[in-house]
Amino acid sequence: MSMRRVGHKGADHIAPGNTFASFQAALDAGVEAIEFDVIAEHPDGSGELLLAHDFADAQRRSPHTLHEGLAHFAGAAYANVDLIVDLKLAGYEDRVAAALQEHGLVGRSLISTMEEASLAHLREHHPHIRLGWSVPRLQRDPLRNPVVALPAVVLLQYMRGALPSVAANRIRRGEIDALMAHWRLATPRLARSIRAQDGELYVWTVDDRTRIAGLERMGVSGVISNDPRLFAPART
Repeated sequence: MSMRRVGHKGADHIAPGNTFASFQAALDAGVEAIEFDVIAEHPDGSGELLLAHDFADAQRRSPHTLHEGLAHFAGAAYANVDLIVDLKLAGYEDRVAAALQEHGLVGRSLISTMEEASLAHLREHHPHIRLGWSVPRLQRDPLRNPVVALPAVVLLQYMRGALPSVAANRIRRGEIDALMAHWRLATPRLARSIRAQDGELYVWTVDDRTRIAGLERMGVSGVISNDPRLFAPART
């Protein structure tokens, strides 16, 4: 199975992420799937559902609503593109599931999240929707911060050792269908363990052509990139 090319927020390095322009840029680059973010208007999960990475992102612009976004993806131009719907917080899982159903997009969608409660709720109440567990639970790369870099390295090594069996067991038990792992956690053992359970491994967020090629050789299911143009071979 060939590695799937996934646009992060569409194509965030080409056009502002989570916008129709960004989705079009990803489509033009030939992706097989588009990842986008969904938040609720309010921290308690109420209000309009928006295509935005966080509340600051939503406040800087006028984001599309989830229904606007899904109506866009239901169009003929995106008929061959799968969707990775990333939930940033818990509390609005049922509304996202209902919206995917309403727009006829469940069959080509996967809901990903770092929120354990969301995964459990979705699996119990919407077992027909594919789920991806996103790890680790962080917003920024800790190795870029010298204050926390050393303990982060220790934790990283522990996670790289433990994750293959943990993820494979969760897939085997039916809790998740895919693992969405930061590229620092991706190892050949992790890829083999997940493949052995007929699961999927998506690696985020990779904006380096050489690293993308290495992950493809590793046998990951897909790579998520801010710049889908990097999936094309370099010109010589």
